[in-house]
Amino acid sequence: MADRIAGTGKINGDREAGRIGCLDGLRGLASLWVLVGHGLLLSGWRIPLADSPDFGVDLFIMISGFLMVFHYVQRRAREPWQAPSTWTAFWVRRFFRIAPLYYAALAVAIAVGPWLGDARVDIASVVPGSMTSMERYIDQSLQNILLHLSFMFGALPDYGFRTALPDWSIGLEMQYYLALPFLMLTIARIGWPAGALVIAAAGILLFSLRPAFFASYEMPSVLVLKLHVFLAGMLCAAAVGRSRRVVLGYALLAVLLAALPIGGRTAPVALAARMMIAFGMFGLIHHAVLGGVLARPLSRAAALLGSRPFHLLGEASYGIYLSHLLVMLPAVAFVANTSGAPTPAPARFALAMAITIPAVAAVTWLAYVTIERPGRALGRRLLASPLLRHRAPAC
Repeated sequence: MADRIAGTGKINGDREAGRIGCLDGLRGLASLWVLVGHGLLLSGWRIPLADSPDFGVDLFIMISGFLMVFHYVQRRAREPWQAPSTWTAFWVRRFFRIAPLYYAALAVAIAVGPWLGDARVDIASVVPGSMTSMERYIDQSLQNILLHLSFMFGALPDYGFRTALPDWSIGLEMQYYLALPFLMLTIARIGWPAGALVIAAAGILLFSLRPAFFASYEMPSVLVLKLHVFLAGMLCAAAVGRSRRVVLGYALLAVLLAALPIGGRTAPVALAARMMIAFGMFGLIHHAVLGGVLARPLSRAAALLGSRPFHLLGEASYGIYLSHLLVMLPAVAFVANTSGAPTPAPARFALAMAITIPAVAAVTWLAYVTIERPGRALGRRLLASPLLRHRAPAC
């Protein structure tokens, strides 16, 4: 089955095997979508879709699903997925990609949580109805800290949304990493369309057995609620190197999976937005195979998203995602206290972004240089050490 997932690893003219340039830009755009969406919500300015940071997270999830499968294909010859050593290498690689920067951001969020909670109250005084639970900011208990350090928090309804960070998706991502080897073994046995449908059906069955339990999650931080979105991205990777007919079939299946009414908002406009995200991702990655009237504009868009500025934005995307609320909450509170409710929401948004964006850029760059990049290097050294006796490519 693995041999049928992809061809050479080069897509749509990418010169570097194993790299899909437009995904850098998509990751960067997803991080900006989340940042701008939170800024709009906190400022009280409503712009349809733009003020929905959850769609930016859905884009992140689809990209993650794509990349994990695509890298599986790239490494399948030296890392067969039937071998437990491959699972260990995968988990170590992903831990050191996610954990170092997350732990640093978590320490800051826990330490200054009560201060951020006060800022949140100030914001709510100007933008009524925008307040979230104060438990997110004031819970400095050992139990909350340990659950977040172990990444178990997302599986528990009371702890999936319990810090000032937007980290409910980080716990979700770790659950996906834990499940991925077994998902891939299932797919390798019965094939992609059937495997995707079986996995999605299993998720739907679990959800239907305990709908009240899953409704108790403040955010969709447990894998059952977002598995179908990961599958949409996985199918996009599975279509690499296939014929136009197969790509179209996988795209249709991915779009339908993205539209399943579970996890997050289920209004028709929200489901349509997720469908368009999945469709757009397929178009950008597979435009050369799909052809048609949109092939040329999609090719140009993919080239732009793979350019150097977007590559840098993609590298910064994780840091932007983790740090932006730590900066934005006090910035928006400062603007709210200074300007007050009479100031129009667009003006509050513009002032808050003028403070937030440069500060987030500085924090992200510093964190990338001092924490994120060294963390990846540590993971590579560990995988190459005699302790694991498994030499692996970059994190």
